[in-house]
Amino acid sequence: MRHPDAPHTRPEGISPHALDNDTLVHELEQLHRTRHETFLYGSEEALKRHTLRTGQLEAEYLHRFPHRLVTAGRTRAGARARGAAVRAEALPE
Repeated sequence: MRHPDAPHTRPEGISPHALDNDTLVHELEQLHRTRHETFLYGSEEALKRHTLRTGQLEAEYLHRFPHRLVTAGRTRAGARARGAAVRAEALPE
C-alpha cells in the first residue's frame, strides 16, 4: 500500500472501489496473511481497523466476483462427505 502521505490516500486506506482487481486481491492476501498476528498481538484499535478493512475489501471482492469458484470441499455438504470418509477409514476391517 502507498505511504499515508501519498496523494489519493486516506487514513483508512484507498477506497476498495478504486482498487483494480489485481491490487484488490493483493490487499486481501496481505490482510489474510497478517490476521492471526494482528489478532494475537495487535492493539484493540489495530484489530478493529484490520477487521473493518478486511470486511470492506472482502465485500468489494464478492461484489465484483459473485460467481467465484467454490470448491466442493469448502461447502457444508463437502465437509460432511469428508467427515464421513474419515470415519469410514477409521473403522476396523
